Amino acid sequence: MGKGGESKPKGRMSAYAYFVQTCREEHKKKHPNENVVFAEFSRKCADRWKCALLQTMSEKEKQRFHQMAEKDKKRYEGEMANYKPAKGEKGGKKRKRAKDPNAPKRALSAFFWFCNDERPKVKESMPDSTVGEVAKELGRRWNDCTEDMKSKYEALAAKDKARYEKV
Repeated sequence: MGKGGESKPKGRMSAYAYFVQTCREEHKKKHPNENVVFAEFSRKCADRWKCALLQTMSEKEKQRFHQMAEKDKKRYEGEMANYKPAKGEKGGKKRKRAKDPNAPKRALSAFFWFCNDERPKVKESMPDSTVGEVAKELGRRWNDCTEDMKSKYEALAAKDKARYEKV
């Protein structure tokens, strides 16, 4: 059974997945005691598959994997037609948990307090800039700040952190 509960049908496999599975079985037969480096093995399989598409593998060999995938697709579609999620189990994609609107806002860091003050000035001096460009400029200005100026924002951050921890 696949993810999402005991009754949910296992997902379907592609022709490439069957090809990789076959490569792995062949490799295990030839080298039973060898540990497989996954990245290296995957690269070799991908190269072989690409070469298969470039006619180095016979049409009959390629067709075998596509038939296996087609058969698995029919199995999956048949199982999904009869599948009904269990009561506690949701069908389809997972949904994001709803955010509590009454939850307290997280404390802002000194940098974010600085950004709240500086962003209007940056936007005024760079009217046609993107959000990313504004953020880069804010970061550059923060790095150029004196310790006195930073301490002002660090005090605001400490005060905000105390507020958050109190709630």
